[in-house]
Amino acid sequence: MSAIVNLTPHKPLVDHRIYTIALRKMPEFLEVFNRLAMPVLLETLGNPLGFWTSMVGPQNQFVHLWGYDDLADYERRSQARDAHPDFPTYLQASGHLITAQETRLIRAVQLSAIPR
Repeated sequence: MSAIVNLTPHKPLVDHRIYTIALRKMPEFLEVFNRLAMPVLLETLGNPLGFWTSMVGPQNQFVHLWGYDDLADYERRSQARDAHPDFPTYLQASGHLITAQETRLIRAVQLSAIPR
């Protein structure tokens, strides 16, 4: 997977999303996501941890990560995203492009062998 951005410092809780995009539709999806979703997401979720697309393994996948301080922070910002008046426009425009979605909440783990 190739990283596009890395804007946010370490967060203890990460929303890890994988969208599988219809065959040969990745450029269209990325344009719709950038134009319609990103303004809403930046306003409601803040800066992302990054974006990736798959190179090896399952193909046509778009991965994005968003960091949160805790579960309450995740819930508050997710509700703001879902209630944003422009979010349904993105959902409508991208619905035919996304064939599957996986959402995971993952927690950071501190290993003693890795310096802080």
